Amino acid sequence: MSNTIQAIRGMNDILPEQIHRWQQLEAIVQEWLAAWGYREIRTPIVEQVSLFKRAIGEVTDIVEKEMYAFTDSLNGDQLALRPEGTAACVRAVIQHNLLYNATQRLWYAGPMFRHERPQKGRYRQFHQFGIEALGFADPDMDAEHIVMTADLWQRLGLHGIELEINTLGDSDARLRYRTRLIGWFEQHADLLDDDAKRRLHSNPLRILDSKNPAMQSMIEAAPKLLDDLNDRSVQHFATVQRIAGAQGVSFRINPRLVRGLDYYNDTVFEWVSHHLGAQSTVCAGGRYDGLIGQIGGKPAPACGFAMGIERLLDILDACQVQSPVAAPDVYLVHAGEAAEQMAWGIARDLRQTGLHVIRHCGGGSFKSQMKKADASGALYACIIGDEEAATGSLTLKNLRSGAAQTTLPLTDAITRLINKERS
Repeated sequence: MSNTIQAIRGMNDILPEQIHRWQQLEAIVQEWLAAWGYREIRTPIVEQVSLFKRAIGEVTDIVEKEMYAFTDSLNGDQLALRPEGTAACVRAVIQHNLLYNATQRLWYAGPMFRHERPQKGRYRQFHQFGIEALGFADPDMDAEHIVMTADLWQRLGLHGIELEINTLGDSDARLRYRTRLIGWFEQHADLLDDDAKRRLHSNPLRILDSKNPAMQSMIEAAPKLLDDLNDRSVQHFATVQRIAGAQGVSFRINPRLVRGLDYYNDTVFEWVSHHLGAQSTVCAGGRYDGLIGQIGGKPAPACGFAMGIERLLDILDACQVQSPVAAPDVYLVHAGEAAEQMAWGIARDLRQTGLHVIRHCGGGSFKSQMKKADASGALYACIIGDEEAATGSLTLKNLRSGAAQTTLPLTDAITRLINKERS
């Protein structure tokens, strides 16, 4: 049996040949968020367990079964690796009084942690972009989040992503609906699986999200929350639909869409993709007007959403959206003491112009160095030998065009490299 230590199951290394795809996606998303007026916030990876119990709900799967929780050995505090980002963002906003006479459009990115069975698109350490709009009560902000996500899919060149929306109404509507739903499920108790029976009186709305095939017909016939909405919630939801439709966003109302977190009210939405198989949700969110007060702040409206980075990358692959290969512009090949000293200076000067340069290390023949230059993916090999060092010149070889190498005066060679001329 091997003694090699490996990464924890469901927590993946991101290797150098993969990272450029992440960086390209991150750059596009950051530019998109800036275009929509959102500012970045960064919060700790570790938070108090009580934060997530208050925010997410004690009878949710996340808090009951999936959190990486532990006791701080120094002071006995109950801590957890963050399983999602909204609660931590709201905690920071309250702690630093960011809503005093202000609204906030915020975004964050980073790893989240849930202890669940790893599978494609579902990992124990996964990465998200999260977007929160705090202090906005009107439905136009719900619609903005829907429209801006549609804008991102267009920027990324993605297709096959569909929008499902629903409304959970206010707390009174959900209380009325909860009573009716429990009654319905009790009438069909013989069809409930163990998980549904456990949730029946603690969180019956989550039964609607069950994937158990034996329960689907019964769930489909269950009462609809839409029937319990008050006039305000009906109008709020209608306005979201009107704005989204006017902005060219197609959607389907899914009355079974309830989301897995207790803090939502009114609008909820999910963008789903057939490219992802069982883990079809790539982006999801909604309104959570009660969360700020629930955590301990002065009550204020809010809404937001999050998207999984790994799932976005999977969709980019499925849609065959190509990412440019990360490669240096120049690979410096050199042999001899004078050539080595010259290579250090040339590398420095080229980097100061913005070029990406690898200076060969470790010696070796020109032939072996040229093989490494070609394998690096660089556009140019910049060759310095005794003759180049003595005359202050450079020999350039375009590794991608097949053109013959040429020796130029130093300034001319640098100009060609800066301009990335193909000949």
